Amino acid sequence: MKLTKAIISVLLVAGMLTMLCACGSKKEEPAPAGSASAEVTPADDAGIGLEILIEEDDSMINTYSLLAVNPQAPWVDADGNSVDPTTVYINTTGADALINWMLSEEGLDAAAKYGFDEYGEYLFYIKDDAPKATAEIPQATPETQTIRLSTTTSVNDSGLLGYLLPIFEQKYGYTVEVVSAGTGKAIANAKMGNADLLLVHAKSQEEDFVSAGFARIVDGQAAERLSFMYNYFVLCGPKSDPANVKAAADVKAAFKAIADGKFLFVSRGDKSGTHTKELSLWPEELGIDVEAETFEAYQDWYVSANAGMAVCLSMANERQAYILSDKATFLTFKANGGILEK
Repeated sequence: MKLTKAIISVLLVAGMLTMLCACGSKKEEPAPAGSASAEVTPADDAGIGLEILIEEDDSMINTYSLLAVNPQAPWVDADGNSVDPTTVYINTTGADALINWMLSEEGLDAAAKYGFDEYGEYLFYIKDDAPKATAEIPQATPETQTIRLSTTTSVNDSGLLGYLLPIFEQKYGYTVEVVSAGTGKAIANAKMGNADLLLVHAKSQEEDFVSAGFARIVDGQAAERLSFMYNYFVLCGPKSDPANVKAAADVKAAFKAIADGKFLFVSRGDKSGTHTKELSLWPEELGIDVEAETFEAYQDWYVSANAGMAVCLSMANERQAYILSDKATFLTFKANGGILEK
């Protein structure tokens, strides 16, 4: 009898061990991709402590324009001194080819679709009244092959140009050399004769560029400034949202809350389109402008970085500060764990 009980005990223990092993094995098996039981891993958050707090406010529409550089422009150097026009060559044929392709049905459709497959939402939208182009686009020649595009960091850092330009280049044989900076610097680059066309997003600076004689009308278009797409600026900040900007009535009220509470804010500070928009959102009584003396008294919370969007987003993420960004660049920044191509 005792022997029988001992055998039963051994069998019971063995059975329990078998069940435990089976359970342990189940826990180690990954859930099938796309299954309802698959867990979200920490890598999905990519270590980014910022999130979008306010978006799609009417004051935050971000419009992009194409401008062809005038070969007869009054060129100036970085100090504003005149430049010998015989030293400047503008590839008008190449510039027209790229502009006409970007405003063609193919180009507009590609820009509109960019980002949806990766992010599940569109990053750029085509304006209802966007100018269209149906002109025949010539193949590149040795003289016209290289096109110099001076643009803003947002269309470059967002990956839009990396998506669009290969389509154009492979089809027509051109090579597009991209120089990206804040809109102010991108426009200054064109004023020196170092670009054939611009793709920027600061209306007042674009209008000044046109009125000063640096732009020209592309055949088939009605104006020098060709505003064709838009997205939104977004106010981003730490998930804890210490200024409680999510509860603000609008983005201007949110900026006031940040200033009133002296919560850390990272500004581009580089006269870019994003910087220009940011300056328009602060309460007027603060007097914050591009000049350093206008925000000297706020340096305990207002950080003027004089840098591109990627650098500023990294800084805001590290310091858990508020920041204004275009939505496309922020989503790309977050999806790539804070790493953006230079």
